[in-house]
Amino acid sequence: MTKRRTKDTNKRYTSGNPPNFSGQHLLHSKSIVKDIVDIARISKNDLVLELGAGKGAITEALSNKARKVLAVEYDQKFINKLKQLEMKNTAIIQQDILKISLPREHFVVVSNIPYAITTAIMKMLLNNPANSFQRGVITMEKGAAKRFTSTIVKDPYIIAWRMWFDIRYVKDISRKNFSPPPRVDSAIVTIKKKTEPIVPVNEYLIFWGLVDHILKKPQLPIDLALRGIFTPPQMKHLKRNLKLNDEVPVAALSEQQWGYLFDTMVKHVPKFRWPKINKAKLNHLIKR
Repeated sequence: MTKRRTKDTNKRYTSGNPPNFSGQHLLHSKSIVKDIVDIARISKNDLVLELGAGKGAITEALSNKARKVLAVEYDQKFINKLKQLEMKNTAIIQQDILKISLPREHFVVVSNIPYAITTAIMKMLLNNPANSFQRGVITMEKGAAKRFTSTIVKDPYIIAWRMWFDIRYVKDISRKNFSPPPRVDSAIVTIKKKTEPIVPVNEYLIFWGLVDHILKKPQLPIDLALRGIFTPPQMKHLKRNLKLNDEVPVAALSEQQWGYLFDTMVKHVPKFRWPKINKAKLNHLIKR
């Protein structure tokens, strides 16, 4: 069984104190475990990172397919269960998920992750597109899955992720498949690094500055959101090429429109007018 942790039992997980979970929810459906592993299409060439291995239902299935599995788990009682399985090609790592060092070689993530640190895990994997993360199949809280894949995006980091990764909502998982059942349903999300990124990886910090600036007020129309970056003639040209009217908020821009917007800025706007990301956010982005 793999475990699910709810929001109200995870407040201490990111506080710097050792996790002390109660109310863990275990995925008991063998068919869903099989679906997760099948969707991941793991081969003998893959290094797989599992974040929150629990009792090892997914871990054991992965160990039969992957070159190597890195199973991260903090809870000692689950560590003991994992060791009893005597899985081949598997290293059990007892550590706080958010404090692990990501592999330097290409790796895949297949995980049933804790609700409370879903966004933190996604940021750990996706904030820096220069890391070695290649693709993933992640089971997460349904609301988070919908937010990460919505056509309306108000969070700068989600748009930034989409410049380098394809993020897809695959299917719902009913809360009834967990024991005890959580209060909300889950979903399976797939992630794959783009073969051809929309924004060059070596320019990701420049893009972060732009998107962080624009989405401070995601409800604004593009004219107001981009004021001070583009001149009025440039803005007129940009809107025409993006096929936008005055009522469309910047939160509704597509991945391709964001890419065009960035490319136009880099080519035609003097660098002194480029928005800069603040140092605190910069340090958070590059620390991985």
